[in-house]
Amino acid sequence: MQNRFALKDFVLLVAVGLTLVSVWLSMSAGDRRLEVLQGLEKRLSDVETQMFSQGGSGSEDLSREIAELRNAILQRPVNVIIQGGGNVAAGTTTQPYSVDLANADSSTAPATATGRDESWARPGVPIAWQPPWEFFSDPKDVPGFRSGGEFTEIFGAQPAKLVPYLSTDVYGRRVIDEVCDSLAAFDSETLAIRGRLASAWQEDPDGLWIRARIRDDARFSDGTPVTAEDVRWTLQDFVFNPQIEAERSRSTLDMIKDVKVIDEKTVEFVFDKPLFTNLSYSLGIYVLPKHFYSKFEPSQINQSTGLLMGSGGFKMQNLDPDRQWAPGEDVVLVRNDRFWGPRPPLERMRYKTVTNDLASLVSYRNGEGDMLTPTSPQYNAARAEPDWEAENWSLNWVNMRSGYSFIAWQCGPRNGRLTPFHDKRVRRGMSMILDREQMIRDIWDGIGVVASGPNNPESPTSNPDISPWPYDPEQARALFKEAGWEDRNGDGVLENEDGQEFQFEMTMATGGEIVERITSYVKGQCTRNGIRCNIRLVDWSVYQDLLKQRDFDALMMGWSASAPESDPKQIWHSSSILDQGDNFIQWANADADSLIDQIRATLDADERMMLWHDFHSVVHEDQPYTFIRVSPWLRFVKGDIGNVRTYRSGLDRVEFFRAGGSVVQPGS
Repeated sequence: MQNRFALKDFVLLVAVGLTLVSVWLSMSAGDRRLEVLQGLEKRLSDVETQMFSQGGSGSEDLSREIAELRNAILQRPVNVIIQGGGNVAAGTTTQPYSVDLANADSSTAPATATGRDESWARPGVPIAWQPPWEFFSDPKDVPGFRSGGEFTEIFGAQPAKLVPYLSTDVYGRRVIDEVCDSLAAFDSETLAIRGRLASAWQEDPDGLWIRARIRDDARFSDGTPVTAEDVRWTLQDFVFNPQIEAERSRSTLDMIKDVKVIDEKTVEFVFDKPLFTNLSYSLGIYVLPKHFYSKFEPSQINQSTGLLMGSGGFKMQNLDPDRQWAPGEDVVLVRNDRFWGPRPPLERMRYKTVTNDLASLVSYRNGEGDMLTPTSPQYNAARAEPDWEAENWSLNWVNMRSGYSFIAWQCGPRNGRLTPFHDKRVRRGMSMILDREQMIRDIWDGIGVVASGPNNPESPTSNPDISPWPYDPEQARALFKEAGWEDRNGDGVLENEDGQEFQFEMTMATGGEIVERITSYVKGQCTRNGIRCNIRLVDWSVYQDLLKQRDFDALMMGWSASAPESDPKQIWHSSSILDQGDNFIQWANADADSLIDQIRATLDADERMMLWHDFHSVVHEDQPYTFIRVSPWLRFVKGDIGNVRTYRSGLDRVEFFRAGGSVVQPGS
C-alpha cells in the first residue's frame, strides 16, 4: 500500500506541475516551454506504463484517478493575472481573466469585451470558429488503456512512393495521412468539415474565396510553426509546379486562382469559379513544410520514394534524404512528440507488405501483424473458427471510403493503335458476358453487391433508377457483331473484316486466391464467347507507370473515395487524359464533360444530385468500365488492440492503443 500511495503522490505532483506549465504555455508558446510540457506528459505516461506492467488490484483505480486528473486540468478554468503586454505577472493589480483550457482556441487572443480576436478576418462576413481537434473516442477512457508499444498493419500490395501529392495508391495514402495534416478534415461520424490546423475560416457568399486562420500551436514535426506561407508554397510552388509529378492533385485543384498570405497565420484562397468542392478541397490539402521541401529540386522530389514530413501525429522514423524509405522495406512511423493535437497512445506504427493472400493471413496468425485486410473467403472461414471472435476484432462495414472494383477498358490508343474497346458496343458486350452475381458468390464468397456505376450506391450521387447491365451472352454477341466482330471462318474465334482475331491483354496485380479466381473466370468467359484473353500479371508498384503510359488493353483495379462527394473531373473528364491524369482509359464523351462541368459549378445540393444522376446514366450507357462489385471494408484486428471503432469515415488508428495484460475482448 505504501508504494501505491507514493506513486499516487508523484502523479498528483506531476499533475500540478502540468497545470502550471499549461497555463504558462497558453500565455507564451515557446519551443523550450513546449518541450518542458512534453517532458512532463511523457513522464506521466511512463508512470502509467510502469503501473500497468506491475499490475495489481489498484492499477485500474489509479488509472481512473490519473484520467480524472487530466480531465480536471483541462476542464477547470484557471484565473491568471495579465499585464498589458500579455505576460503572466505576480503581484500586479490588473484584472484577471479566466482561461478555459478545455475549450480555448489556441489561436484566439485573450478574451475582451468584444469576444475573440477577429482582426485577421474580413469584416461583415461570418466566421466559422472551430473547436480544438480532439479524439472522437478518447482512448484514455477505455478500460485497459496504456501508452506506448507498436502497431503493425499488413498491406496487401507494395506502395510505390511515400511522397505527398506524388503517391497515387491507397497504401501510400494511408501512411501519408498519419504524417501530414490539413487545415480541415471530415468528422468521423457526421462527415461534416471540421477544423484541424485551422481554428476558423470565412467563406465568400458568392463562393469565390475562403480565408482561414491557422492555430498558433500548430507545428511541423521538427518544431517549426505552421504558417500561411507554408500553405501558399504547398500549392503554388509544389502542387502547381509543372516540373513536379503531381498531375492528379493539379487536376482537382485547378479552380484555385491564387493563394494569398494575409499575415503569418492567415491565408486566403481565391477561386476562378464557385465549385461545390472549394471548401473541402482547399482546406483538405496536405500542408507541407516549405523549409524542408524547398531544399530539393523538382527532379529530386520526383525521384524520391520516402520524402515525407508533416505536422501529423506521427513522423517517419528515418527522414534522412540520403537514406530514405524505399519499396521493399517496412514503413516505420514514430510518434510525433511535438504534435499540436491529442497525443497518440502508440509509440510506433509499422506497415509491412505481404502480397500473397495466404501468406498474409499466415503472417497475421503468427503475430507478425496486428491488422489485416482479409479476402472475403478468409473473412468467412476465420470467423467460423471456435476461438476467433474471442481473440480478434472482425470488422465488416460500409463507410465513406468503401469503393468499387472494375475492369477498365482502353478507349483510346495504346502505343499508337486502337484496342477493340474504343467502340462502346464492344465495352457493353464485355460487361454482358460476365455474370457478376456469380462472380461475387464464387470469387468473393458472397460479400458485396454488383456495382452499377461510379458511385457508392448508398450515396445520393448514385442514380437509384439504374440497374447493372444483365448477364446476357446472346445480346453481347449481337453487340459484337454490330461492331464488326463475328466468327467468319468457323474456328470459334471472333474476327473483324480484316480477319484480325478479337484478342486482348488483361493486366492484373499479382496476388493470391482472389486474383487466380478472377483471371480464371474472365479468361474462361472470354473463351466461351469467341475472344482470346491473355493474362498479364505485374506487381502493384508497376501499375502506376502502366497507367501513366496508357500501356494496357484492359486492367482490373478499384477506386475508393476520400470524401463523401468527390470531384468527378479527376477520373472522368477528357481534360484528365492529358499530363498523365487519372483518365488513363482515355475516355472522351462530350455529354459527360458537360455534366461534370455543371456538377462542379452547382452549389445547390439537390440540383447537383440530379446532374449526378444524369452523369451516372451517361457512364452506364458508355461502359468505359465494367463495374464489378461494391465492397464493404473487411478488417481483422488483434484483440489486444484497444479502442478500435468503425466510423463513417473509416478507421482512426491514432485512437488505437496496445493493451497490457489480458486480451481486450472485441465489443468491450
